[in-house]
Formats: sequence, structure tokens, C-alpha cells
Amino acid sequence: MFFDHLDQFSDQTALILEDSSYFSYKALLDSSDLFANIIEERCLIFILCCNNMESVVGYVGCMRHRIVPALLSASIDPALFLELLKNYHPKFCWVPTNKAQMIPGESIFQFREYTLIATKYVQDCSLFPGLGLLLTTSGSTGSPKFVRQSYRNLQSNTEAIISYLGISRNDRAISTMPMNYTYGLSILNTHLAAGASEILTEATLMDKSFWNQLKEQQATTFGGVPYIYEMLKKLHFERMELPNLRYLTQAGGKLPADLCMEFSTLCAKRDMKFIAMYGQTEATARMSWLPFEHAQDKAGSIGIAIPGGRFGLLDVNGNEIDVPDVTGELVYYGDNVTLGYAENRFDLSKEDENHGVLQTGDIAKRDQDGFYYIVGRKKRFLKIFGNRVNLDEVEGLLKKEEIECACTGIDDCLKVFVTAPYMAERAMKYLNEHTLISHGGFKVITIEKLPRSESGKILYSELDTYDRL
Repeated sequence: MFFDHLDQFSDQTALILEDSSYFSYKALLDSSDLFANIIEERCLIFILCCNNMESVVGYVGCMRHRIVPALLSASIDPALFLELLKNYHPKFCWVPTNKAQMIPGESIFQFREYTLIATKYVQDCSLFPGLGLLLTTSGSTGSPKFVRQSYRNLQSNTEAIISYLGISRNDRAISTMPMNYTYGLSILNTHLAAGASEILTEATLMDKSFWNQLKEQQATTFGGVPYIYEMLKKLHFERMELPNLRYLTQAGGKLPADLCMEFSTLCAKRDMKFIAMYGQTEATARMSWLPFEHAQDKAGSIGIAIPGGRFGLLDVNGNEIDVPDVTGELVYYGDNVTLGYAENRFDLSKEDENHGVLQTGDIAKRDQDGFYYIVGRKKRFLKIFGNRVNLDEVEGLLKKEEIECACTGIDDCLKVFVTAPYMAERAMKYLNEHTLISHGGFKVITIEKLPRSESGKILYSELDTYDRL
């Protein structure tokens, strides 16, 4: 594991904090090893994460000493957190000190603004030897389900990402997403493994302090999900002077082809690289990348499989599709495919259930050059009066008309949620005039804002609650 060899970077800067203080790899490892030595045993620990020094110390300490962390947001709903505690019985919790009182147990160690709690739970389950990490899936904010990631998964994916992005010791990433989110964590992992630096911040793109920190600390790379790129456009990213940025990365969902083209064109003018990617927590982090040379002529594509992995397409009968431009379910094969899910502590003893094969649930096609394009989700389809309707396609069409929206529904009733009355009028007009969906087959609902996860993904499961208000 690359975590075992971080001491080779000794005096290199590992982390840069919001107060502009620098922490070397030696300082990070000294604190991480001290933390882990207090725990002393291989066990399960919950870490409530922020993009701060304390969270990274706990995470790195666990990984170096083969303690199994479950990474959760520090802003997690208290009721869900208590449910997870009862379901998983972590031996320890590493949490912001102001949240320590919510955990049954004893405070045994403090570092800066975090406290280590030895809980009252007895670990009454075994941990599979290869199990390294637990992360929530992007859609499981209200669920006890974790993805079980192995040490092999993490090592494989980290090596592949460093390889195709060309990450070096001179790079500095800035945290734009939570470290408990798979994309945010992979940025941290890859930069640590390469001896590079991460600029840690809790500020958002809407905060002036974020941009001040990015400029002052000379960030060379910036990553984001589609929502972040939509925000960048609204913030007029094209007017910003950011001379140290070397490349931008995008993952965490499908970015519309027009936005891909817009950002790739802008980057090309500034001698920067724009690299679109595709991944899932179930594949550790990333499965594909679009080489920047093709950012414009293949705009909208997720690209090709990462080094060491490969894709396939399956038809409805489970047969491999070997001709171009035919849609099927995207299947990925690689060492970064995770072990499976856990829904309780007893699942943590399970061995590898996926055996390197992940059925992604995405519908895709492959062009004649071998580049893949996501068409929609396997379950994101409705039948409207006998006609099959792709919800992702409808969203894409409306977003091209600058209508902020999200689509759900049931058969014979497409629901389009928008964030302003004028958008509702435009959406109804567009659907009536430019689609075959009859007026009685859809309804448009105006809400204040679209519910989103920490990573910016739309929480479709929450939308129907607005329809009942």
C-alpha cells in the first residue's frame, strides 16, 4: 500500500490548511501514527469528516495501521448516525470535539479540534482481512449501506489515476468536494501517493476565501462534479486569471456535451487540460477517462477504460455487444471493482462478492473509435402511454434551454421539477412543442431549489415529497 511508503516524501508539503499553515509528510505521519498507536488493534472506527487536518490524520493513521475506517460527513443527520452506531458497533469514533457528547463512550485522545471516543460497543463480528475502507454510496444518504473497499482496490485505482493524469510531486490539488465522497477521497489518495500536496478548505465555490486560497497557494489542479461546472459557468470562470492551474478534471455524473465543449475549448485556449472521467464508489473511484486530446472531438464521452481495466456492453439477454453505436448495459472489469456492500456489521466479514466485475446500471454505447458514451440509467425510464421515455434525456434537453430541472415520475406521469415559475412555463412549452410526450403525460412542479447531496448530485428520492406538499 502506498500509505506504507509516505515517509519517503519526508520534508515535502503534504497539506496546506485554511490558515495558510503547511504540514510536511513527516508531520502528518507523526500525528497519524500517534493516533493509530492509541487504538492499537484492527477494528472498525467511524470518522466524521471535514476537509481538515484532523480528518486526514485519522484516515491516514487508520490506513497505515490496517484499522478499518467508515468515512461519514461531519454534518450527518444525528438520527442516521445513531442508527449506524447501533447497526455497526464501531470500537472507536473520531469526531469533532463539539459532537463528542452524542456518542456513548469515553474520550481517550484529542488532537486540535477532534476527539477520539472509545465506544461502549463490543466488536462482535470479524473483519475480512482484505477489507480496508467503508464509504457510503452516492445515493445512500438515508441508508445504512456501505461499499466495502479493499486495500487492493485502493492501490490499483490510485496507481491508475496517477498514471493517466501524470500527477507529480509538484502538483497541488484544492479540495472542492468532501473527503468522505469517493471522488474527493481519490484526489487526496492520488496526491499523497505521488508526494504532492492538497490544499484543504471547507469553503465553497461561492466563497471569496476559496478563490483567494486557490490563487495564493497556487493550486495546479481542480476537480468537480457536473454541478460544480454549472456553478463555474455562472461565476464566469472564463474571466478568472488562474495561471497556475494545469488541468481540470470532471467526474461524478454525466456533464452535458455542450458544457464539455465549452470548458475544453476554454482550457485549450489557456494551455490547460480538461479531462472528463467516469466512476462509481463501487469501482473505488474511477473507471474511465477521456484523454484531453479528444476533449473536443469526443465531447460528451466518458472516454476509455483506465489503465488495467476494460469495458463491455451487454444486451437485454446478457450477451456481449461487439458492434459500434448499439446501446447496452455498461459493464466494467478491473482490480478496482470493490468487494460488495455492507448493510450491517456482520457483512464486514464477507469476502469478495464481485470478483472484479461491476454491472454499472448505466446504459451506454461505444463508437467506432472505441470511446464510450453514457445514454442513461437502466432504471431511469418511464412508459408514457406506451412510449419509452428516458428521464436523463428529457433533463438534458431542458437544460439546453437553460431550465434548471430534475425529472422523476411513474408510468404515464412524467414529473419535471423546476426552480422558478418562468422555467415552468418554458418547460411546458418545450415539452408540448418539441417532444412526443402528450400534455396529459407530464406535469411541471416549481420548488425553491433542487435537493442535492454533499457532492452536488440530485437526490431524486426526495423530490416526490415536494409533490405532496
